[in-house]
Amino acid sequence: MTDQVTLADIVAARELLDDVTVTTPMEESRWLSALVGGPVMLKCENLQRTGSFKARGAYVRIARLSAEERAKGVVAASAGNHAQGVALAAATLGIASTVFMPEGAPIPKEKATRGYGADVVFHGRYLEDSLAAARAFAEETGAILIHPFDHVDIVAGQGTLGLEVLEQAPDVRTVLVPTGGGGLLAGVAIAIKTLRPDVRVVGVQAEGAAAFPGSLAAGEPVALESMTTMADGIAVGCPGDITFDAVREHVDEIVTVSEESLSRALLALVERAKQVVEPAGAAAVAAMLDNPRNFETPAVAVLSGGNIDPLLLSKVIRHGLAAAGRYLYLRVNIPDVPGGLASLLGEVGAEGANVLEVAHERISPSLTLNEVEVRIQLETRGDPHAQHLMERLRERGYRVDT
Repeated sequence: MTDQVTLADIVAARELLDDVTVTTPMEESRWLSALVGGPVMLKCENLQRTGSFKARGAYVRIARLSAEERAKGVVAASAGNHAQGVALAAATLGIASTVFMPEGAPIPKEKATRGYGADVVFHGRYLEDSLAAARAFAEETGAILIHPFDHVDIVAGQGTLGLEVLEQAPDVRTVLVPTGGGGLLAGVAIAIKTLRPDVRVVGVQAEGAAAFPGSLAAGEPVALESMTTMADGIAVGCPGDITFDAVREHVDEIVTVSEESLSRALLALVERAKQVVEPAGAAAVAAMLDNPRNFETPAVAVLSGGNIDPLLLSKVIRHGLAAAGRYLYLRVNIPDVPGGLASLLGEVGAEGANVLEVAHERISPSLTLNEVEVRIQLETRGDPHAQHLMERLRERGYRVDT
């Protein structure tokens, strides 16, 4: 078996996936198109079976096991999406499966994985910890390790998404792909660059878990010392050997996005595209929001997954609202006299902002004897509205800080 994945491998993987995975929709995004200045489409892989692209590679890998290997069962490590793909594939093929997950993996992903019939074991803080435990389990029991990204069958399976992109958007010029360990990016890049070398392929990583920039600079996979991101689906501390080589050869650029950008993108997808995605799945859109004029159009942003805990979704939406200027936190000094607070709130109401919370601070070296500081949380219509409100308050003589 060669470590080089070819277009023929990806085409063969697509035949194997017939009637197993679905061809996910390609939706035009008018709001992104207006922002970027040209046609932008969303590849909605969040609507794939198991809620992410991972079902593609997992099924191809497991379906190609021998009868002897199948009898031993399979084991995997995953924060959730690969886990569901492995569990679904194993159940479909009648194979026992065990999945190791990092502590704190999203509850819906855990429940879905168990629902597909897999045994779930929590181990370690990061994916690499769970992967080490999965390898030990494989050595002890003989179960076949299904790596989340660094295997030719996994890469070939994920690459089938690239074939769909070219068929659904034949005039595409740029494709942006959320990236963790690089399995999806590698497969998509091989498929697209082989058929359309003129198309620019861009990988997008979370700033707090971006292993590819340093690895590419070093010329080999280099592990991160730590990771911090809410995008658990792309929180991978080190590229694989197979994916690193493919990305280095076929991918044009790796960009990173902040947590604030991920939040804004997730919120915008819910509001404007009516698409529920997880933070990792919003990474490609986040990159476009950060630098709307940096990507030649027609462009495709891959929404790689939609498995998000509703509690996290509510937090991310609030974070996204704050990042978009929809929440405003102000500290305002007012006279410590009857009616002082009412006057301030009257100005806020006249400007059309909604008060969410008010608190008083009466003891501070910055206050005079006749002043009180009011800490106020407001809901606004966005940055321009927030700026206009602050200007109004300052014109009325209030000392305002954010």
